[in-house]
Amino acid sequence: MASCCEDKSCEVSALRESHGRVLWIVLSINAAMFVFEGGAGLFAHSTALLADALDMLGDALVYGFSLFVLARSARWQVGAALAKGSFMLLFGLGVLAEAVYKILHPVMPRAEIMGVVGAIALAANLICFFLLYRHRADNLNMSSTWLCSRNDLIANAGVLAAAGGSYMLTSRWPDIGVGVMIAGLFLISAFSVIRQSFSALRVS
Repeated sequence: MASCCEDKSCEVSALRESHGRVLWIVLSINAAMFVFEGGAGLFAHSTALLADALDMLGDALVYGFSLFVLARSARWQVGAALAKGSFMLLFGLGVLAEAVYKILHPVMPRAEIMGVVGAIALAANLICFFLLYRHRADNLNMSSTWLCSRNDLIANAGVLAAAGGSYMLTSRWPDIGVGVMIAGLFLISAFSVIRQSFSALRVS
C-alpha cells in the first residue's frame, strides 16, 4: 500500500514538473509575442492585430496564474480558472470598444504588415498548442489553459483573413470585423470558463 502511494506521489510530482516546464515555455512565447504584435498592431492601425496581441497578453497572464497554482489545492486551481475567465471577459469588452472607436474614427490598416505579423503569431501559437495538447485533460487548470491556446489559432486565422480582405478590398471593414470576431471568441470562452469554475466551486 505504501509503495502504491509512493508511486502515485511520484506520478503527481512528475506531472506537475511537466506542467511547469510547458507553462514556462508558452508563457515566454506569449509575453514576447504580445510586445511584438502589439507594437505592430499600433503601427499598422489594425484592430485585429491589437486584439490578437491582447489575446497574447491574456494568455501570458493565464499561464502565470497556472504556474502559481500548480502545486496548490484544487480550490486554488478553480480560483485561478475563474480569474482567467474574468480576464478573457475584460479583454473581449476592450476589443469591442477598440472596434467601435475604429468605426467612428476611420483609418485604413496596413494589410501587408498584418499578414506578415499574423503568420509569425500563427507559428508561435502552433508551438504552444502542441505543447499543451497532451495536458488538456489533466485538470481544470490545464484544460482552461489549452482552451486559450486553441482560441489563439482561430484568432490567428482571422487576422490572416482580415489582412487578405483588407488588401483585396482596400477596406478597413475586414479588419474591424475580425476584431469583433476575436472579441466574441473572448466572451464565449470567458463565460464557458467562468461557468465551469462556479460549478467546480459548488462541488468542492
